[in-house]
Amino acid sequence: MGLCGRISNSAGRVLLAQRGGLICWVPVCLAAGVGSYFSLSTEPDLPVLAGLATAALLMLVLARFLPEPVAPLAVGVALCLIGVLLAAGRAHRVAGPVLGWRYYGPVEGRIVAMDRSQSDALRLTLDQVRLARVSPARTPDQVRLSLHGGAGITPEPGLRVMTTAHLSPPAGPVEPGGFDFQRHAWFAQLGAVGYTRVPLLGVAEARDGHAGLAVFRIRMAASARIRQVLPGDIGGFAAAITTGDRSAISREALEALRASNLAHLLAISGLHMGLLSAVVLGALRLLLAAHPVTALRWPTKGIAAAGALIAAAGYLALSGGNVATERAFIMVAVALGALMIGRRALSLRAVAIAATLVLIFRPEALTGPGFQMSFAATTALVAVFGWLRAVDMGWLPPWLKPAFAVFVSSAVAGLATAPIAAAHFNTIAHYGLIANLVSVPLMGVLIIPAAVAALVLAPFGAEALGLWVMGLGLRWILGVAHWIAGLEGARGYVVGPGAWVIPLLALGFLLLILWQGRLRFAGLPVMALALVLWQGAQRPAVLISDTGTLVGVMTPQGRALSRERTAGFVARNWLENDGDGGGQLEAAMRWPQGGEVIHLSGKRRLAAFEGCAPGQIVVVSVPAADLAQAPCAVFDPLLLKHTGALALTPGKQGWTLTTARDGTGDRLWTHWPPAMPEAAQDQYVRISPTRRP
Repeated sequence: MGLCGRISNSAGRVLLAQRGGLICWVPVCLAAGVGSYFSLSTEPDLPVLAGLATAALLMLVLARFLPEPVAPLAVGVALCLIGVLLAAGRAHRVAGPVLGWRYYGPVEGRIVAMDRSQSDALRLTLDQVRLARVSPARTPDQVRLSLHGGAGITPEPGLRVMTTAHLSPPAGPVEPGGFDFQRHAWFAQLGAVGYTRVPLLGVAEARDGHAGLAVFRIRMAASARIRQVLPGDIGGFAAAITTGDRSAISREALEALRASNLAHLLAISGLHMGLLSAVVLGALRLLLAAHPVTALRWPTKGIAAAGALIAAAGYLALSGGNVATERAFIMVAVALGALMIGRRALSLRAVAIAATLVLIFRPEALTGPGFQMSFAATTALVAVFGWLRAVDMGWLPPWLKPAFAVFVSSAVAGLATAPIAAAHFNTIAHYGLIANLVSVPLMGVLIIPAAVAALVLAPFGAEALGLWVMGLGLRWILGVAHWIAGLEGARGYVVGPGAWVIPLLALGFLLLILWQGRLRFAGLPVMALALVLWQGAQRPAVLISDTGTLVGVMTPQGRALSRERTAGFVARNWLENDGDGGGQLEAAMRWPQGGEVIHLSGKRRLAAFEGCAPGQIVVVSVPAADLAQAPCAVFDPLLLKHTGALALTPGKQGWTLTTARDGTGDRLWTHWPPAMPEAAQDQYVRISPTRRP
């Protein structure tokens, strides 16, 4: 037998050993396809998608005729292609008009969602939008407004309101390779975002509309009642974990929860959905076991699981049905369904089925931290507790086993999600394990059972008793959060990783967990490689915002910013990606006087500018046609409109230039101008002679 034959036989034996766990790789292959779609620089057209669909079908047919060891490879390729098709189909399905210019004028619409912005302002999402002098065909389906105005009417679900607002298209990344808000807004069906400083006016009373609005009203009514019984941050916390309404929790409390790694308790996710289902499941089983007839003759486990599933579905509806909650519900539904048919509730197969369903219905969730952290934690917990089942735990006293389980759960979930959280949020909560160990158990033994009791007592007007008990547990958690956040060094900051870090971490993690056999340990060096790449991540020497209103230059003391207040959101993101925990004011104090980079903010600074020298970079926040013939490189809003935010790093032949447009490409959700003016092209080439626009 030749070398090729021996390799083929060895590969066949390896693949045959995976037969029992191949279903766990289905969502991995789908995710690879979804990720490939989002990484494309151009939108695939219909003939390309038709070709991919044909290729996927051919691979599935081919798998029927291939030898058993090789057939899964063909199915895997087909699933990758299907992942691309799922993401593309979803992107086209949610398509809607996007505002193509800055708008100021009257805005009218119906309130369909309420939350809070990062500046702690109440934020409304409106549908059935009307804009002055804008045709219905060009009017966005939904817009989102932050309220910075004075007193007006109290926003209510379904209420039709009007105000005068500033609107703009969803912005692109604040730096090349950064978070793409345009893509996020596209899938959220937001065609414009903005703010108003004018009080709201009511146009029409809230009326009974579709089922979503009716549930929205119930949610907000429940939230108001909770906050009436439990005022302040305790009530805001309670409303957040029961109805998904975070509008009443203060920024100070939110920061404390983040610094202590307890902010995940605010999101209605797998923890809340799982605890609620477990409480209802246990209560129903106890109730059914209380009578001999039901205990001996009825399938109590299946009935209790069905009741828990109904409760979970109600919780999903009450919480608003956002992506994170939908994901949690799917996972719980799979587990309860397994109980109903007599299968193990928690297994890697159940997690794989849940992940597959999420990717089918919401493929865009793959790129968000919620999906990544949720499934990383669940996969790790199921795998670790599966391994512990085979370990003799007789040495552990029975009364310590619950505490040991809580410790292992918190440690494993924390370790699995910490790299992802650090990659997305650039922070590490050093005492997060301690905070979770003394807080998370209360969710299961006190807070969620009290919430269920409050719901049961609500029809009798006695829900205040359950809410009061619930408030005791939440008060403890907030106290722990503030205490941990106040400790020296409670929060650390890390540099944002490169594009390959998260995929490599995921690949290594999945190999370690899902692969059968010794090859699984190959996941460890893959994860180590990802961490090495992260450790060596280099930040750009110069960053320029997409409007020219802010410039950041790296110095030995950290990034120096050109303005103290302007573009606060951009400044905060730049500093966080640098791993800098300081504020914009501190960074502005580092700004060097003179040097290679000059920032001219406003027409007065431009008019007073005396000129530049070759090799200098001048960034202007207003159009600078007068500097078109300057010997230096000039970036103004006319050029930046075509490129988006810029990043510059020193190279062998001058500066190496990267644009936000390079990272996002020309996709459905991007709206770049089709051609760059010739004068702007000259400036573009001058800064980076080795590349062309």
